[in-house]
Amino acid sequence: MYETIQYEMKNNVAWIRLNRPEKFNAFTEQMNLEITKALKEADRDTEVRCLVITGNGRAFSSGEDLAGVKQDTDHAEILRKRYNPMVQKLASVEKPIIAAVNGVAAGAGMSLALACDFRLLSEKANFIEAFINVGLVPDSGNLFYLPRLVGHAKALELAVMGEKVSAEEAKEVGLATKVIPLDQWEEEVSAFAENLAKKPTKAIGLIKRYLQKSWESDLDEMLENEAYAQRTAGQTKDHAEGVQAFLEKRKPEFKGS
Repeated sequence: MYETIQYEMKNNVAWIRLNRPEKFNAFTEQMNLEITKALKEADRDTEVRCLVITGNGRAFSSGEDLAGVKQDTDHAEILRKRYNPMVQKLASVEKPIIAAVNGVAAGAGMSLALACDFRLLSEKANFIEAFINVGLVPDSGNLFYLPRLVGHAKALELAVMGEKVSAEEAKEVGLATKVIPLDQWEEEVSAFAENLAKKPTKAIGLIKRYLQKSWESDLDEMLENEAYAQRTAGQTKDHAEGVQAFLEKRKPEFKGS
């Protein structure tokens, strides 16, 4: 079904694995399109309650495969056709999305990780804003998400300097949710994802939606947004289960509905 990625669902978690390890999972047009297709598949599947994006081999993704970039390449058209739809689909999925950064995430590979909700980094992983090193500007949502995660000054520093950011530094500046030792990598990523998959999925989707709207809303708008979101969440089966579990002094069993 897919040639440049692998897709599987396990324990209500959809795993999307970038699968060009010999090229450090560098993006091609086909890979961009397949990632977007896989995101749509996971979004539609009611059994999927969490997504994990990771890479096979030593890298998460080294960014665009520069072997396919010609001198007269129209970079804007590449972004509009391939990368922007992928990032827009990521933003529209109202389920938690984890970037499991197993190795280097450079250029658009870093952008992909930034667009996810959580970033779990292997202790050997690193980020590189590689765009400046080939005379380009960060793209694929990078300039949108980066300052929101680390602030304007640090975002400018990372984007202009183009230097490697270790996993530990990424954690310090707010780019990483968690740094995981190599010998615990698979176990801890799976546990983190499966824990998210057991939470009330509809509530998570509403949190994601209205946190994003908060950047463009004033206080009065956000108070009304919260009221609307709370009414919606209050009508879910998971809310009813949460209340019942509280009254019965037991752990709730959310179903994502």
